[in-house]
Amino acid sequence: MAAQDRQFDNAMVQIYLRAKAECGYNATRFLQMLTEHGGLGTAKRLLASDETQYGFTELWERGRLDLTVEAHVLKAEFEGLFPDEERQRARSRLKAHGYEP
Repeated sequence: MAAQDRQFDNAMVQIYLRAKAECGYNATRFLQMLTEHGGLGTAKRLLASDETQYGFTELWERGRLDLTVEAHVLKAEFEGLFPDEERQRARSRLKAHGYEP
């Protein structure tokens, strides 16, 4: 696994831990996906869906879209992991919910 992939996996685990600690959201399904598919696989699955995910909605209601997969996909250090189409989908979801990445 490349260093950038490991870094992204770690960032996805941190999303789970921070959401639980900082806003009381225990994203058990997200953690299960991370275990099964890794961070990159989980992100790509979530981005491929046309539906707004439950976890995204939970974080939006808590005012913490900064803890979403979409926000992390757009970070400069992960740019090479996602094609423009996936990055645009992430950006559109965030903007539609009032978050400017």
